[in-house]
Amino acid sequence: MASDGGPDERRERSALAIWFGGLSTACWFFCPFWMLVCFVALPVALVGLVRAWIEFHASRAGRASGPRAVAGGVLSLLGASAAIAYMIFLADHPNLPIQE
Repeated sequence: MASDGGPDERRERSALAIWFGGLSTACWFFCPFWMLVCFVALPVALVGLVRAWIEFHASRAGRASGPRAVAGGVLSLLGASAAIAYMIFLADHPNLPIQE
């Protein structure tokens, strides 16, 4: 059966903010690789924040889910905050051995 691009299908495709936010937060569970993870989590979190903003505005027109956009934005903000805090910590403590 061919896809007609109905509202349900568009909603499923537009719910990417929660995936980006979840990925940026889940990156922090890879503890041995925190040095590398902070440089992956920050760009993913920033993409998630932009996507959450787009989805939130689309939810006003009924094209996306508002609660999912907010949840994705919160998860992305959490991942971005953790990445920035860790990079500040590394900058303030230059004599710590880099984690491998």
